[in-house]
Amino acid sequence: MPADRDRALAPKPAEWQRIGAEFVGTFLLTFVAAGADSMEFATHGLIGHVARYAAPGLLVMGMIWSLSAISGAHFNPAVTLGFLARRCFPLRRIPGYLVAQFAGAIAAGALLYAILGSVMQHGVTKPSARYTDVQALITEVALTFILVFTILATAEEEAVVGKNVALAVGGIIAMCGLAFSPLSGASMNPARSLGPAVIAGKFGDIWIYVIGPVVGALIAAGVVQIIFGNAGQSSRQAAHGKHQ
Repeated sequence: MPADRDRALAPKPAEWQRIGAEFVGTFLLTFVAAGADSMEFATHGLIGHVARYAAPGLLVMGMIWSLSAISGAHFNPAVTLGFLARRCFPLRRIPGYLVAQFAGAIAAGALLYAILGSVMQHGVTKPSARYTDVQALITEVALTFILVFTILATAEEEAVVGKNVALAVGGIIAMCGLAFSPLSGASMNPARSLGPAVIAGKFGDIWIYVIGPVVGALIAAGVVQIIFGNAGQSSRQAAHGKHQ
């Protein structure tokens, strides 16, 4: 088919380009997500709940359209782990992707500190004072399950692999934030949480935002395996980008 021939002839991204795409995508996601939380505090609620949690979803939507062909547009260690558990992403690429994601998130936290000073600490995800750590942990497991299940399940649909998945993933991120951010902050992303925490020096709740997404991603991979069976070619294309 002409599309397959064009894909085969197109230049294959170098590993550093894949890693660079993950760095940029995670940097921008963290900058927008943590930045919106920080600006909500700095402006005394001027941004508003809806805009605050729609923003990361819109950002991810744009970045999937921009970078999915290069790296698969993970921008989240939980997503990378989900593809690994699905057996459609190679172990050899894991270190580079994880380093890029965490480095991008830390760089975003540093930029927010340069702009906002100590106010950026309000971009660190934390549970609401009205709920327990266990409730926040369960929420992060559930929300990450929803996110990663959506990503892995849509990866099985060849017609929506690539840029078309942007609407589904961006919408899910916005929905989770709008519905459950008052409980846990709706991070669903260990890099997004750890990056600002490193710059602010606030690690008290970080375990919630590492364990929760990891568990949620693994459960999602297991459920997708039960429903869809072994990963197909479309899943590998979604995990790697345009070229494997």
